[in-house]
Amino acid sequence: MNQAPTVTLSHGTTMPRIGLGTSPMNDADAERAVATALELGYRLIDTAENYRNEAGVGRALAGAPRDELFVTSKFNKAWHSVEGPRTAFEASAEKLGVDYLDLLLIHWPNPEQDRYVEAWQGLIALREAGLVKAIGTSNFKPAHLQRLIDETGVAPEVNQIQLSPVWVKAAEREFHAAHGIVTEAWSPLGKGTDLLDHPVLQEIAKAHGRTPGQVILRWETQQDVVPIPKSADRGRLADNLAVFDFDLTEDQLAALAALDGTAKAAADSDRFGH
Repeated sequence: MNQAPTVTLSHGTTMPRIGLGTSPMNDADAERAVATALELGYRLIDTAENYRNEAGVGRALAGAPRDELFVTSKFNKAWHSVEGPRTAFEASAEKLGVDYLDLLLIHWPNPEQDRYVEAWQGLIALREAGLVKAIGTSNFKPAHLQRLIDETGVAPEVNQIQLSPVWVKAAEREFHAAHGIVTEAWSPLGKGTDLLDHPVLQEIAKAHGRTPGQVILRWETQQDVVPIPKSADRGRLADNLAVFDFDLTEDQLAALAALDGTAKAAADSDRFGH
């Protein structure tokens, strides 16, 4: 069984450096995928209120030792208040069948609602109460993050953003690094683009005897990004986890980064959210 190395978050929790994403799986598909992933050695499992599959994820988690798991969920804008995150946590924990979450994230900042600072205050209280081990954000831009820091004095431990070689997010990663925030990548394989077929990627994959997906995930993990690729296929799940035994050269890392901006624009969290 292959297990990923870990990174220590700013508040002291250790998180695997690669995980399984579960969007847009339904309960049944998520249960099967998570069960297979756990068998292969995955320990970081990512879900969300909005995915509507927490119950399925929870069924798969039920047989695994809780202290070996790193369970992440996220909550919607309906809970953007000081008390809201507690309600969101309780609903997610019940569906997942857990007493605590390893990481809970604000799913989108929803700046037009302008209550994400209150939601962050609620998350800080949850961490202080021991109900969540680590707290963070998803789809927050540096300006959103800076406001959290300015108004609460507490930086997120993780910010999960849409990131891949076609969405490099250099400014975001630089901000994260400066504030001790771990960058986590959703759509790390460039879902909805032709990234996996790009000649540059194909050439690098051939040079290493690896799949294009493995090369992308190594590009991310070599730069301290934690990817959470989604798959329900056993072979791809195994491949996605086996990316820590080779290294890309600096030229290869740069060649992949040069693909930034060659796909459709990434999601804009000033204009979209739930």
